[in-house]
Amino acid sequence: MLPVFTAAEMRALDARAIRDLGIPGPRLMDRAGTGAAALIARWLAPIRGKAVVVVCGKGNNGGDGFVVARRLKARGAAVRVLLVGRRDEVRGDAADALGHWRGRVEEIADPSGLARGLGGADLIVDALLGTGVSGAARGPVAAAIEAVNRAGAGGVPVVALDLPSGLDSDRGVLLGPTVKAWRTVTFGGLKRSLLLAPAAAQAGIVEIGDIGVPAEEARRGITTWRLEAADVRPYFPPRDLDAHKGRFGHLLVVAGSLGKTGAAVLAGRAALRSGVGLCTIAAPASQQPIVAAQAPEYMTEALPETAAQSLSLEAKDRILALARRMDAVALGPGLSLDPATQELVRVLVRELERPMVVDADALSALAGHLDLLRHAAGSRALTPHPGEMARMLGTSIETVQADRIEVARTFAREHGVAIALKGANTVIAGPDGHVAINPTGNPGMAKGGSGDVLTGIVGALLARRIEPAAALRAGCYVHGLAGDVAARERGEYAMLATDIIESLAAALRALAESTA
Repeated sequence: MLPVFTAAEMRALDARAIRDLGIPGPRLMDRAGTGAAALIARWLAPIRGKAVVVVCGKGNNGGDGFVVARRLKARGAAVRVLLVGRRDEVRGDAADALGHWRGRVEEIADPSGLARGLGGADLIVDALLGTGVSGAARGPVAAAIEAVNRAGAGGVPVVALDLPSGLDSDRGVLLGPTVKAWRTVTFGGLKRSLLLAPAAAQAGIVEIGDIGVPAEEARRGITTWRLEAADVRPYFPPRDLDAHKGRFGHLLVVAGSLGKTGAAVLAGRAALRSGVGLCTIAAPASQQPIVAAQAPEYMTEALPETAAQSLSLEAKDRILALARRMDAVALGPGLSLDPATQELVRVLVRELERPMVVDADALSALAGHLDLLRHAAGSRALTPHPGEMARMLGTSIETVQADRIEVARTFAREHGVAIALKGANTVIAGPDGHVAINPTGNPGMAKGGSGDVLTGIVGALLARRIEPAAALRAGCYVHGLAGDVAARERGEYAMLATDIIESLAAALRALAESTA
């Protein structure tokens, strides 16, 4: 997994590099700018003769820009440096970097001057603001951001250094005017906002620039990570020649109600495609024949139902008995919000001893009853979308989305569960406080049934005795990877949840063959 930094963690890393590793601040800045210049030269090859405008602020991000300007000039680029401010206002390491620039510095006092300065550029380098942003950009800097964006909208590629200027380092929200970059070179490691929507859309393609700090030092004390294929591959190892279905677990899917049998079917089929040995779907008695008719590979159980044809509280003892023969349970897809069914869910969450993934209508049953999670008889993995998360917490979707990482981390710690807060770059938190961000998936997965597929995949992993946080990490990664395969084959508009299931085979093959 790749470490993901807050602004404070990045400052602490820089301080340790200076204090403990003996790397002076100016050298760190020089390494950052030199690495960024090398990437830019590769992206715009051949760089010689290209017109590059580096737009600098007065702080350390501007210092990185001065280094980039010097290194690109040495490679033969025609470089102009525009400083939003006065030269005598540049301080510290940035002043040292400016002192090594052998060329003109054009001090920009008004936005019209900046707009003229950007004319004719083959590339704009955004070095206005870095990780120290604490509020919306204002005044000349805001005007400079808008001028850069106008040039970018006109077809000039924009490369941001560390972060697109105006972006909050730690959260996915947009504070105000923000540079829209073609690519971003982020220094030392990923920043949270580069992985969280809508902020991530401002960054374009992100690459990490080396600042010369050893990887083990950079990872020290970090609790937020981005998943890579290598983190997930071990959960899908090659099978032994003498393998049999009993080795790969038996999953019980408790799901379905009148008009919502499709959710149960999707979860069951996804579990089987994900490698579980056996799958049984427990559904209301009137709906069981419909579920059974959809696929021959899973088994079904008919359970007592309410007048609304959803599971009734009388199904409790039967489900508990079934679960004792199983390895894990998936609870929630299509269950309905019937009061009796919701009460059944609460009983099962509290009393069922097997590992359980809780999703969809089962999450709604937990609103106002989160204490059940701490007292649950077995481990629990939750997979809410932002609306379900907000409902459980009694807050707004906007509050959840404003700080997805810390909302998920706090919930997992306080309630002793693993949780995947779904959405673009799903956030997965464990009860130990560690968070992983999933990079796979695409907007085509924003369609009914996709969440039920994830429930089946995670349930299959739990049934193979994989602990809940790891099951969520592996499940979300593979789910998104299958969605990416489906999007390539069907397109984001046309793809269906069933396409994700059918793409699991290709996704698992790609995972096995990957070298990342």
